[in-house]
Amino acid sequence: MKLKLTEKQIHLLFKIGVWSKGVDGTLEAIAGFALLFTTTASLRNLVDWLTQGELQEDPTDFVANHLVDFFHQLSISTKHFASIYLLVYGITKIGLAAGLLRGKLWSYPTALAALGVFLCYQVYRFSHNHSLGLGLVSILDLIVIVLIWRDWKFMKTKSLEGNEHQPTNR
Repeated sequence: MKLKLTEKQIHLLFKIGVWSKGVDGTLEAIAGFALLFTTTASLRNLVDWLTQGELQEDPTDFVANHLVDFFHQLSISTKHFASIYLLVYGITKIGLAAGLLRGKLWSYPTALAALGVFLCYQVYRFSHNHSLGLGLVSILDLIVIVLIWRDWKFMKTKSLEGNEHQPTNR
């Protein structure tokens, strides 16, 4: 059985994907900003506090132990890299989402290039740590990239025909 989506349904998926990137970018920018101004000692204390109950209940808890180990070995340079990465990635996503949702033609190739670079980095990281979460996020990013490319094709066709892009009329 083959699933056939209408142009309107595909555009709705595009909008949902772009909105999710915008929200995700906002959360990443907030986290990056907070991380930039938080000391490593404060982060260690927070993680210790958050995992304390779980580790009392199950001292061998995989996730809690890895979180504690990671934050107790966190260097200042790693923290700074992570905060700058989150800020740049988050602000980039916010700007691209705003351009895409407004139907700005410049934002399509820019978003494809930027998300493509970030996706390549995620795939590189996945090849080293085999994180299920990173793999799932990468698949979702790939879907959003395909939806952006498809919407860009639609926009270029409409632009050549002399029509304005009216997302609500799809």
